[in-house]
Amino acid sequence: MTRSPISLNNPESLVNLPDDELQAILLEGVSRTFALTIPQLPAALYSAVANAYLICRIVDTIEDEVALSPEQKKFFCSTFIEVVKTGQNAQTFSAQLAPLLSDQTIPAERSLIQLIPKVIAITHTLKKPQIEALATCLEVMAKGMPVFQALDLHAGLKTMSDMDYYCYCVAGCVGEMLAKLFCLYSPEIAVHKQELLGLSTSFGQGLQMNNILKDIWDDAERGVCWLPQDIFTETGFDLKNLTPETNSEHFRQGLTHLISIARQHLENALRFTLLIPSHETGIRKFCLWALGMAVLNLRKIKHNLNFSQSSQVKISHNSVKATILTTTLTARSDLLLSLLFNQVSKELKTPDWQYSPSSISDAVPRRFAAASTAQYNLQTQIESESPLDNRPSPRRRGM
Repeated sequence: MTRSPISLNNPESLVNLPDDELQAILLEGVSRTFALTIPQLPAALYSAVANAYLICRIVDTIEDEVALSPEQKKFFCSTFIEVVKTGQNAQTFSAQLAPLLSDQTIPAERSLIQLIPKVIAITHTLKKPQIEALATCLEVMAKGMPVFQALDLHAGLKTMSDMDYYCYCVAGCVGEMLAKLFCLYSPEIAVHKQELLGLSTSFGQGLQMNNILKDIWDDAERGVCWLPQDIFTETGFDLKNLTPETNSEHFRQGLTHLISIARQHLENALRFTLLIPSHETGIRKFCLWALGMAVLNLRKIKHNLNFSQSSQVKISHNSVKATILTTTLTARSDLLLSLLFNQVSKELKTPDWQYSPSSISDAVPRRFAAASTAQYNLQTQIESESPLDNRPSPRRRGM
């Protein structure tokens, strides 16, 4: 009997693959970036981090699915939390969700949903503290993302604190999870656990802000804006007037301020990376490749503030290769990495302007305090607005 060729379009052909091979194929299908960076991790971390990313991607798929009502999304997200925590009812969950997916869900994500039982089985080969770290992250995402889905986002978020909270829900919590997994992997890393946890949320925010800025016009075509109005109020631009045809110096000035804030977060990402022992080159490369590509992306945006499509500010394959080569050669040297970051990112700063800094947080309690305030403000905003049934879903694109 001839074996079916292995293909993402045929989930049954993947079921009997070894765990790491299965996860590698799924990662390649849903995220080329993470398919590139996660294999740099030590073998003892690879399976956990790959599985964690796939779990997060399942939540993304639920939240992005246009055929699901807000009530269905809430049901599937809350149910999935229990599936991940207990390892039970994965087959039933997959069978309920898969037929509801529309053609707008890409084939790789459809296969991922059908392979949820296998993904969850891998989850429960992990150690209990690893599963707990993963489940905590998932719970933040699954409960936080619907808050934003309930908002009318055509005129952006109200404040920078709201943006902080959004970035925490979709990327900062992933950074926290990674910090926990790194600490569980190495007692030498765990010595810096509290500092790593604080910096990890900022790391996630830097990457997420990069994606938000890059995708401004793609989002605008969907009637969505993730930018904070208070930053643009300062420069004299009202985000309710933002369209793909916008040509405003006041708007571009606001962008430069957000680029400067994102750069501060990426500086914290470097501090996070330098707390990893220099001999752990795999973990350092995992962090540095993402950090380096984000810095180059922000530079490209800063050089082309008139861009109208994300493809115009996407870094080239040669830039990706250069980032990988340069950071690999310097991965062990804290001094060289600091010099490199300062040199490449210095133009991202806005002269004579400084953002004051509840969002540039090094401490976990401050981050949670800011998040709680933003969540309260958002909930008040939701309750004051008339319900909209067809609002676009938030998309998680960060760390």
